[in-house]
Amino acid sequence: MNEDILINITPQETRVALILQGAVQELHIERTLTRGLAGNVYSGKVVRVLPGMQSAFIDIGLERAAFLHVADIWEARPHDAANSNAPGAVPTPIEKILFDGQVLTVQVIKDPIGTKGARLSTQISIAGRMLVYLPQDNHIGISQKIEKESEREALRTRLQALLPADEKGGYIVRTQAEDASDADIAADVEYLRKTWGAITHGARTLPATTLLHQDLSLAQRVLRDFVHEHTATIQVDSRENHLMLQEFGQAYTPGVLPRLQHYTGERPLFDLYGVEEEILRALGRRVDLKSGGYLIVDQTEAMTTIDVNTGGFVGGRNFADTIFKTNLEAAHAIARQLRLRNLGGIIILDFIDMDNTEHRAAVLSELKKALARDRTKVSVSNFSALGLVEMTRKRTRESLAHILCEPCPACSGKGQVKTSRTICYEILRELLREAKQFNPREFRILASQEVVDMFLEEESQHLAMLGDFIGKKISLQVETAYHQEQYDIILM
Repeated sequence: MNEDILINITPQETRVALILQGAVQELHIERTLTRGLAGNVYSGKVVRVLPGMQSAFIDIGLERAAFLHVADIWEARPHDAANSNAPGAVPTPIEKILFDGQVLTVQVIKDPIGTKGARLSTQISIAGRMLVYLPQDNHIGISQKIEKESEREALRTRLQALLPADEKGGYIVRTQAEDASDADIAADVEYLRKTWGAITHGARTLPATTLLHQDLSLAQRVLRDFVHEHTATIQVDSRENHLMLQEFGQAYTPGVLPRLQHYTGERPLFDLYGVEEEILRALGRRVDLKSGGYLIVDQTEAMTTIDVNTGGFVGGRNFADTIFKTNLEAAHAIARQLRLRNLGGIIILDFIDMDNTEHRAAVLSELKKALARDRTKVSVSNFSALGLVEMTRKRTRESLAHILCEPCPACSGKGQVKTSRTICYEILRELLREAKQFNPREFRILASQEVVDMFLEEESQHLAMLGDFIGKKISLQVETAYHQEQYDIILM
């Protein structure tokens, strides 16, 4: 099945949608303000060496000079590198390595915060999809998340066999390489070597304070990471960025260029494919199924739960058949929602209870089949004794809801607020407490329209009784800016 990739680019953000059979499968969003500088490589100029702090200030073209500590300086000479890595070894003093006006290649390892400049390192690392390239090292490391020693050795052996004969740098193998083919790993090696070649060429030819390498933008990562043999088209709605992507693709991913297109239609690209409506639906709790059933998705800090319900679906020959068909449809919808919302961590699936073991096995098989298209690593268990399916999905980035939304100021993320009657009773108790401590002429209640209406109608008798009991006048005032749970009591 062919897949289309849509890239919507504006000055403030880039949005990417993956479309399969007319339905949005994944959404990726990158905002300009949150990209940061970490990972960028610059040609820096030493402004000042501080022997007392064993640090130096480096001008990399930003508003504030960046900071380089002696511990973050990589010594190019092999014997110095060995000594600096030995237990208890003392680094070479910074004043013997750097001098004012010196030009050196540095990488940002920490973004500027407040009045502090960026923190730098001279040990460069370039991240690819499956590998991290360490051009100044010759060691091949394996991600600690790959725990089995046999798998670690197998990956090390595979990578060594794929490296060019003239390779002098080192690599760290990421967890994504576990399921990658030799062709994918070799393509990553080629991309990283080309990137390092461009950095070294720029360091030799460009002036100080020049940006030599920036971590790939989302649009560039699409060409490098998202495209596969089933990708039919990559449509970009910005002429300028289409030309930039063509230039990037020509240098690093020439195989994808025939599929890269500039969208020139009058309707916005995301409107044409219904992506905007899909984003709104992906932020809701309820997901309707075509059969009439529906899912309820609840995302919490600890885990995500997905509940399957038959709703109005009565299309089966009997009740068991109706449940089975609803669960089969839900399995595909769940797999899509996980990708679309980018839900990670522990996920609990509550399918409708099925007594038939064959039906359970079929639903589980259909779920695993649907999850096979997910680029993110997933692990699915069998049905538990309570009829639940437990699974995990690796967290690779923020979920869609965390990117686009924030907790409701009225309910603080609970998803519900106290009723107006509950707030009325809270106010009555508070009035009683205040009357015992203070002796004002009048108590004035400031509250939302709903609470004031409740006091004027259904709770008017209780308010009048309290006024008689405390012997004070109680007045009401609507504050339109207050939400339902918010109120104040003013002593007049």
